[in-house]
Amino acid sequence: MKESALITKLKEGDNQAFKNVIDDYRQKVVGTCYGYTGDYEAAVDLAQDVFVEVFRSINKFRGDAKLSTWIYRIATNKSLNWVRDNKKHRAVRSIERFFNGEKEKSLEVEDLQSRDGYDQLNTSYEAQKIQEAIDELPENQKIAFVLNKVDDLSYKRVAEIMDISLSSVESLIHRARKKLQKKLSSIHSI
Repeated sequence: MKESALITKLKEGDNQAFKNVIDDYRQKVVGTCYGYTGDYEAAVDLAQDVFVEVFRSINKFRGDAKLSTWIYRIATNKSLNWVRDNKKHRAVRSIERFFNGEKEKSLEVEDLQSRDGYDQLNTSYEAQKIQEAIDELPENQKIAFVLNKVDDLSYKRVAEIMDISLSSVESLIHRARKKLQKKLSSIHSI
């Protein structure tokens, strides 16, 4: 079904169209929310809130952007509000770091149950420090970084969601990487 036809059906209150939207976007929305919260249960709850908001607000959707972009914006806003309200630390599974602009390295937080006590403590410490560093980023840098690196969205897609230029996204992510690199360099040497 074409997006315009889907939007029309949603605005008409078609339950099957709404179910299709949930089926199509649920995993992506939960993933986006989890990228901000680090809490799976909170991410699932937030995803439900996102779809309730989509259902309630579909008549306000003007079509200036794609439906998926609008849904991502709602998910991002709800997640940021949750983070502000809860101020909980989140665990991050994987964050790409760039050193000297040359090589890409991945800092992985492995499954804690598969490691011995010392490694679990070290990994937990790393995850906490990574999350703290991300939390300290300016809001726009954090949004761009999470959407690109955690949700694996292209720069173009991030620009659409944030409603900014592609060059602004590139700049935000570059500055975020540099700040994270500086803050997290001590962790990598542990």
